[in-house]
Amino acid sequence: MASAVSDLSNRQANDTRFNKEAAAWDSRPGIHKASKHACGAILAQLNSLAPEKPLHELEVLEIGCGTGVLSFLLAPHVKRIVAVDAAEGMIDVLKQKLDKPDAPRNIVALALLLEDPEDPSLPPAEPSKPDGPRLKFDLITSHLVLHHIPDLTAVLQTMHECLAPDGRVMLTDFQDFGPEAQRFHARSRMEGVCRHGIATLAMEALMLQAGFVEVEVEPKWTMSKTVERFDGEFGEVGMQKEGMGKQMDFPFVLCCGVKEARHVLS
Repeated sequence: MASAVSDLSNRQANDTRFNKEAAAWDSRPGIHKASKHACGAILAQLNSLAPEKPLHELEVLEIGCGTGVLSFLLAPHVKRIVAVDAAEGMIDVLKQKLDKPDAPRNIVALALLLEDPEDPSLPPAEPSKPDGPRLKFDLITSHLVLHHIPDLTAVLQTMHECLAPDGRVMLTDFQDFGPEAQRFHARSRMEGVCRHGIATLAMEALMLQAGFVEVEVEPKWTMSKTVERFDGEFGEVGMQKEGMGKQMDFPFVLCCGVKEARHVLS
Protein backbone atom coordinates (compact mmCIF):
# COMPACT_ATOMS: atom_id res chain seq x y z
CA MET A 1 0.00 0.00 0.00
CA ALA A 2 1.26 3.48 -0.85
CA SER A 3 2.30 5.63 2.10
CA ALA A 4 0.56 8.96 2.74
CA VAL A 5 3.70 10.78 1.59
CA SER A 6 4.02 8.86 -1.69
CA ASP A 7 0.27 9.15 -2.28
CA LEU A 8 0.42 12.94 -1.92
CA SER A 9 3.52 13.09 -4.12
CA ASN A 10 1.75 11.19 -6.91
CA ARG A 11 -1.31 13.40 -6.66
CA GLN A 12 0.80 16.52 -6.94
CA ALA A 13 2.69 15.04 -9.90
CA ASN A 14 -0.58 14.25 -11.66
CA ASP A 15 -2.02 17.71 -11.03
CA THR A 16 1.18 19.44 -12.17
CA ARG A 17 1.41 17.40 -15.35
CA PHE A 18 -2.23 17.71 -16.37
CA ASN A 19 -2.46 21.40 -15.54
CA LYS A 20 0.49 21.96 -17.91
CA GLU A 21 -1.03 19.80 -20.65
CA ALA A 22 -4.65 21.01 -20.37
CA ALA A 23 -4.58 23.75 -23.03
CA ALA A 24 -3.31 21.39 -25.74
CA TRP A 25 -5.11 18.25 -24.54
CA ASP A 26 -7.92 18.28 -27.14
CA SER A 27 -5.43 18.67 -30.00
CA ARG A 28 -4.20 15.09 -29.53
CA PRO A 29 -6.04 12.72 -31.94
CA GLY A 30 -5.37 9.70 -29.74
CA ILE A 31 -7.38 11.25 -26.90
CA HIS A 32 -10.50 11.44 -29.09
CA LYS A 33 -9.97 7.99 -30.60
CA ALA A 34 -9.61 6.30 -27.22
CA SER A 35 -12.59 8.23 -25.78
CA LYS A 36 -14.82 7.14 -28.68
CA HIS A 37 -13.87 3.53 -28.03
CA ALA A 38 -14.59 3.98 -24.31
CA CYS A 39 -17.97 5.58 -24.98
CA GLY A 40 -18.90 2.78 -27.38
CA ALA A 41 -17.94 0.09 -24.86
CA ILE A 42 -19.87 1.78 -22.03
CA LEU A 43 -23.02 2.31 -24.12
CA ALA A 44 -22.88 -1.25 -25.48
CA GLN A 45 -22.62 -2.60 -21.93
CA LEU A 46 -25.52 -0.42 -20.75
CA ASN A 47 -27.68 -1.43 -23.72
CA SER A 48 -27.03 -5.11 -22.99
CA LEU A 49 -28.57 -4.71 -19.52
CA ALA A 50 -32.14 -4.28 -18.41
CA PRO A 51 -31.79 -1.51 -15.80
CA GLU A 52 -34.70 -0.12 -13.85
CA LYS A 53 -33.98 3.33 -15.25
CA PRO A 54 -33.80 4.00 -19.00
CA LEU A 55 -30.56 5.45 -20.30
CA HIS A 56 -31.89 9.00 -20.65
CA GLU A 57 -32.75 9.13 -16.94
CA LEU A 58 -29.31 8.17 -15.65
CA GLU A 59 -27.39 10.48 -13.31
CA VAL A 60 -23.71 9.97 -14.20
CA LEU A 61 -20.48 10.84 -12.38
CA GLU A 62 -17.25 10.90 -14.36
CA ILE A 63 -14.11 10.86 -12.21
CA GLY A 64 -10.95 12.27 -13.80
CA CYS A 65 -12.89 13.84 -16.67
CA GLY A 66 -10.02 15.91 -18.04
CA THR A 67 -11.34 18.35 -20.63
CA GLY A 68 -14.60 16.44 -20.92
CA VAL A 69 -14.01 14.50 -24.14
CA LEU A 70 -15.83 11.41 -22.85
CA SER A 71 -18.46 13.51 -21.06
CA PHE A 72 -19.36 15.25 -24.33
CA LEU A 73 -19.79 11.87 -26.04
CA LEU A 74 -21.98 10.43 -23.28
CA ALA A 75 -24.05 13.57 -22.62
CA PRO A 76 -26.65 13.09 -25.42
CA HIS A 77 -27.57 9.68 -24.01
CA VAL A 78 -28.07 10.43 -20.28
CA LYS A 79 -29.87 12.85 -17.98
CA ARG A 80 -26.85 14.59 -16.47
CA ILE A 81 -23.10 14.15 -16.06
CA VAL A 82 -21.21 15.54 -13.08
CA ALA A 83 -17.65 15.72 -14.43
CA VAL A 84 -14.92 16.04 -11.79
CA ASP A 85 -11.15 16.35 -12.04
CA ALA A 86 -8.50 17.30 -9.49
CA ALA A 87 -6.53 19.29 -12.11
CA GLU A 88 -8.03 22.78 -12.20
CA GLY A 89 -6.44 23.44 -15.58
CA MET A 90 -8.44 20.63 -17.13
CA ILE A 91 -11.68 21.87 -15.60
CA ASP A 92 -10.95 25.42 -16.79
CA VAL A 93 -10.72 24.12 -20.37
CA LEU A 94 -13.91 22.08 -19.93
CA LYS A 95 -15.79 25.13 -18.60
CA GLN A 96 -14.64 27.15 -21.63
CA LYS A 97 -16.01 24.43 -23.91
CA LEU A 98 -19.30 24.36 -21.99
CA ASP A 99 -19.69 28.13 -22.49
CA LYS A 100 -20.01 27.64 -26.25
CA PRO A 101 -23.56 27.85 -27.72
CA ASP A 102 -23.54 24.31 -29.11
CA ALA A 103 -22.23 22.65 -25.93
CA PRO A 104 -24.34 20.14 -23.98
CA ARG A 105 -26.38 21.69 -21.18
CA ASN A 106 -26.38 18.61 -18.97
CA ILE A 107 -22.70 18.58 -17.91
CA VAL A 108 -21.65 20.01 -14.53
CA ALA A 109 -17.88 20.60 -14.28
CA LEU A 110 -16.20 20.51 -10.87
CA ALA A 111 -12.53 20.98 -9.92
CA LEU A 112 -12.48 18.44 -7.13
CA LEU A 113 -10.40 15.61 -5.69
CA LEU A 114 -13.35 13.44 -4.74
CA GLU A 115 -12.70 11.55 -1.50
CA ASP A 116 -15.97 12.15 0.34
CA PRO A 117 -19.33 10.99 -1.12
CA GLU A 118 -20.97 13.79 0.87
CA ASP A 119 -18.62 16.48 -0.46
CA PRO A 120 -20.68 19.72 -0.51
CA SER A 121 -19.43 20.48 -4.04
CA LEU A 122 -21.55 17.60 -5.37
CA PRO A 123 -25.17 18.29 -6.31
CA PRO A 124 -27.73 17.76 -3.52
CA ALA A 125 -30.01 14.74 -3.65
CA GLU A 126 -32.95 17.15 -3.44
CA PRO A 127 -32.57 20.57 -5.12
CA SER A 128 -34.90 22.05 -2.50
CA LYS A 129 -32.42 21.03 0.22
CA PRO A 130 -29.05 22.42 -0.96
CA ASP A 131 -27.40 21.64 2.38
CA GLY A 132 -28.83 18.14 2.60
CA PRO A 133 -27.40 14.77 1.54
CA ARG A 134 -25.53 14.62 -1.75
CA LEU A 135 -26.82 13.02 -4.93
CA LYS A 136 -26.14 9.31 -5.40
CA PHE A 137 -25.43 8.29 -8.98
CA ASP A 138 -26.76 5.59 -11.29
CA LEU A 139 -23.47 5.26 -13.17
CA ILE A 140 -19.85 6.19 -12.45
CA THR A 141 -17.31 6.24 -15.27
CA SER A 142 -13.63 6.97 -15.70
CA HIS A 143 -11.32 6.64 -18.69
CA LEU A 144 -7.53 6.25 -18.59
CA VAL A 145 -7.58 7.39 -14.97
CA LEU A 146 -7.02 4.27 -12.88
CA HIS A 147 -3.37 3.91 -13.86
CA HIS A 148 -2.69 7.33 -12.31
CA ILE A 149 -4.25 6.50 -8.91
CA PRO A 150 -1.86 5.23 -6.22
CA ASP A 151 -4.52 3.70 -3.95
CA LEU A 152 -7.20 1.98 -6.02
CA THR A 153 -8.82 0.54 -2.90
CA ALA A 154 -9.69 4.00 -1.56
CA VAL A 155 -11.06 5.35 -4.85
CA LEU A 156 -13.17 2.23 -5.45
CA GLN A 157 -14.66 2.56 -1.97
CA THR A 158 -15.48 6.21 -2.66
CA MET A 159 -17.11 5.25 -5.96
CA HIS A 160 -19.16 2.57 -4.19
CA GLU A 161 -20.40 5.10 -1.62
CA CYS A 162 -21.28 7.61 -4.37
CA LEU A 163 -23.59 5.13 -6.10
CA ALA A 164 -27.32 4.72 -5.65
CA PRO A 165 -28.53 1.19 -4.86
CA ASP A 166 -28.20 -0.94 -8.02
CA GLY A 167 -25.91 1.76 -9.47
CA ARG A 168 -22.96 0.69 -11.61
CA VAL A 169 -19.35 1.54 -12.27
CA MET A 170 -17.94 1.24 -15.80
CA LEU A 171 -14.26 2.16 -15.82
CA THR A 172 -11.91 1.87 -18.80
CA ASP A 173 -8.13 1.78 -19.00
CA PHE A 174 -5.42 -0.03 -20.90
CA GLN A 175 -4.58 -3.54 -19.77
CA ASP A 176 -1.44 -4.65 -17.98
CA PHE A 177 -0.49 -7.53 -20.27
CA GLY A 178 3.10 -7.81 -19.10
CA PRO A 179 6.36 -5.84 -19.21
CA GLU A 180 5.69 -4.43 -22.68
CA ALA A 181 2.62 -2.57 -21.38
CA GLN A 182 4.97 0.09 -19.94
CA ARG A 183 5.59 1.27 -23.51
CA PHE A 184 2.15 2.93 -23.40
CA HIS A 185 3.88 6.02 -21.99
CA ALA A 186 7.00 7.66 -23.35
CA ARG A 187 9.74 8.14 -20.77
CA SER A 188 8.98 11.87 -20.55
CA ARG A 189 5.33 11.15 -19.71
CA MET A 190 5.92 8.84 -16.76
CA GLU A 191 5.26 11.60 -14.21
CA GLY A 192 2.23 10.61 -12.15
CA VAL A 193 1.97 7.11 -13.67
CA CYS A 194 1.40 4.63 -10.84
CA ARG A 195 0.99 1.40 -12.82
CA HIS A 196 1.37 0.21 -16.38
CA GLY A 197 -2.25 -0.65 -17.02
CA ILE A 198 -4.88 -2.68 -15.21
CA ALA A 199 -4.23 -6.30 -14.26
CA THR A 200 -7.60 -8.01 -14.68
CA LEU A 201 -7.52 -10.51 -11.80
CA ALA A 202 -6.09 -8.02 -9.32
CA MET A 203 -8.70 -5.43 -10.31
CA GLU A 204 -11.53 -7.94 -9.92
CA ALA A 205 -10.32 -8.72 -6.40
CA LEU A 206 -10.12 -5.03 -5.47
CA MET A 207 -13.62 -4.35 -6.76
CA LEU A 208 -15.07 -7.29 -4.81
CA GLN A 209 -13.21 -6.08 -1.72
CA ALA A 210 -14.80 -2.63 -2.15
CA GLY A 211 -18.27 -4.20 -2.05
CA PHE A 212 -19.17 -4.49 -5.74
CA VAL A 213 -21.08 -7.48 -7.07
CA GLU A 214 -21.45 -8.78 -10.64
CA VAL A 215 -17.83 -7.77 -11.19
CA GLU A 216 -16.36 -8.17 -14.67
CA VAL A 217 -12.99 -6.89 -15.87
CA GLU A 218 -12.60 -7.82 -19.52
CA PRO A 219 -10.77 -6.55 -22.62
CA LYS A 220 -13.25 -4.82 -24.94
CA TRP A 221 -11.15 -3.25 -27.69
CA THR A 222 -7.61 -2.83 -28.94
CA MET A 223 -6.03 0.47 -29.98
CA SER A 224 -2.84 1.02 -31.92
CA LYS A 225 -0.46 3.66 -30.60
CA THR A 226 2.93 5.01 -31.66
CA VAL A 227 5.44 4.18 -28.92
CA GLU A 228 9.14 4.70 -28.36
CA ARG A 229 11.41 2.09 -29.91
CA PHE A 230 13.88 2.80 -27.13
CA ASP A 231 13.62 4.61 -23.82
CA GLY A 232 13.63 8.38 -24.32
CA GLU A 233 13.34 8.35 -28.13
CA PHE A 234 10.70 11.11 -28.09
CA GLY A 235 12.89 13.43 -26.01
CA GLU A 236 12.21 15.35 -22.85
CA VAL A 237 8.86 16.76 -24.01
CA GLY A 238 7.59 13.62 -25.72
CA MET A 239 7.50 15.12 -29.22
CA GLN A 240 7.22 12.56 -32.02
CA LYS A 241 8.91 13.42 -35.31
CA GLU A 242 8.56 11.68 -38.64
CA GLY A 243 10.33 8.33 -38.66
CA MET A 244 10.32 8.01 -34.89
CA GLY A 245 8.67 5.24 -32.90
CA LYS A 246 6.77 2.13 -33.86
CA GLN A 247 3.15 1.02 -33.82
CA MET A 248 2.00 -1.17 -30.96
CA ASP A 249 -1.42 -2.56 -30.08
CA PHE A 250 -2.81 -2.10 -26.58
CA PRO A 251 -5.87 -3.95 -25.25
CA PHE A 252 -8.31 -1.88 -23.18
CA VAL A 253 -10.42 -3.28 -20.37
CA LEU A 254 -13.86 -2.32 -19.14
CA CYS A 255 -14.21 -2.74 -15.37
CA CYS A 256 -17.85 -3.24 -14.37
CA GLY A 257 -19.50 -3.68 -10.99
CA VAL A 258 -22.82 -3.11 -9.26
CA LYS A 259 -23.71 -1.69 -5.86
CA GLU A 260 -26.11 -4.26 -4.53
CA ALA A 261 -29.37 -2.91 -3.15
CA ARG A 262 -30.02 -3.78 0.47
CA HIS A 263 -33.44 -5.36 0.82
CA VAL A 264 -35.14 -4.78 4.14
CA LEU A 265 -37.27 -7.67 5.37
CA SER A 266 -40.71 -6.61 6.59
